[in-house]
Amino acid sequence: MLAALAWRNLWRRPQRTVLSLISIALVTGLLVFMLSFQEGVYGAMKEATLRIFDGYAQLQPPGWADDPTLERAIDRPAALVRQAERLRGVGAAAPRVNAFAILAHGERSYGAAVVGVDPDRERRVSSIASTIRTGRYLAAGDSDAAILGETLARNLDLAVGGEVTVLGSARDGSVAVDVLHVVGLYRSGVPDLDRTILEMPLARAQDTFGMQGAANTIAVGGPSLAAVDGAVPALRTLGRQAGVSLRDWAALEPALREAIELKYAVAMLFYATLVVVVAFIILNTLLMSVLERTREFGMLLALGMRPGQIGAMVWIELLGLALLGCLVGLVVGGGVTLWLEARGIVYPIDPRLLAQFGLPTRLYPALTPLSALFGPVALLMAITVGGIAPYLRVTGLTPALAMRAP
Repeated sequence: MLAALAWRNLWRRPQRTVLSLISIALVTGLLVFMLSFQEGVYGAMKEATLRIFDGYAQLQPPGWADDPTLERAIDRPAALVRQAERLRGVGAAAPRVNAFAILAHGERSYGAAVVGVDPDRERRVSSIASTIRTGRYLAAGDSDAAILGETLARNLDLAVGGEVTVLGSARDGSVAVDVLHVVGLYRSGVPDLDRTILEMPLARAQDTFGMQGAANTIAVGGPSLAAVDGAVPALRTLGRQAGVSLRDWAALEPALREAIELKYAVAMLFYATLVVVVAFIILNTLLMSVLERTREFGMLLALGMRPGQIGAMVWIELLGLALLGCLVGLVVGGGVTLWLEARGIVYPIDPRLLAQFGLPTRLYPALTPLSALFGPVALLMAITVGGIAPYLRVTGLTPALAMRAP
């Protein structure tokens, strides 16, 4: 009965009710879209950044993160790679030799990171192969080939077909020297990578740096970051059994994680402000309605209706209004988000600026249960809690005073 009365009361002033519904629906739809857009943009940022070189996760020997030296190595990487690739969500695992050396060409020399890679597996973990601008990427049959960033090549005055001398320290402390032929130059869009990393075949790097078949890290890739994140518990277990540690994306890119967390915190302050403002507007409208109906409430009290029942009826009116508005906003906002998720949003700005943040030129929202429900639930809870004020106002009425109200 109270629900039927509350529904009838809502439509006694249809213009007021419709305007309130539109306000709630607009804010709900905006929250759904904005949160989904953030999810999509930050997801694309993480995917693009990690795909360039790090991989979605890495298996590393103990202490590698704090002291990345050749002595810290995985002695039998092939077996661990095969076990990792059998896990659900893991698409590829690429062993690497990571060393630091002086690169020389002619009278020029430059310090750089030298990375030995398995070309076939590396293609499935890293996107550097797709950023080759001149020449080609490493192939399975290469022996003395190398690729390096365009900036590093420019610093060394190198071009495709040239020779680069590598001078460093081997795992046993001896001198590591090699001469490689440059077969390709890449431009990843990340300046630090383009001026510091040379890649060479894994077997050649193991021989040059005295690794004796060992690797320093194993980069893990998959169909998506979410898929690899789902495999993290299994990867941690596998790592413990093999005596190595797992670093997930957040550990590999702490600066990116902190930047995203900061952006989320700032956005949440804006969303919370928006929710509170709308909730107060709706509550103010309901309080005006309660004041207009004070004599009506007095009559109901005189007829024997309890104050708690009248208060519950008013609260049900508020809940019905909020639920209907949030539902409409969820449907509209979710529909627009799904449409844009399929088509994408093109930002009319320089693509190079987006590339600095690891973003493509076309951005896609990502409608998830969190982005779809967070806004409606937050707004519904704010309005529900705020409904205590009109409830207390109504339950404090007495028949005599209420019926004498203007």
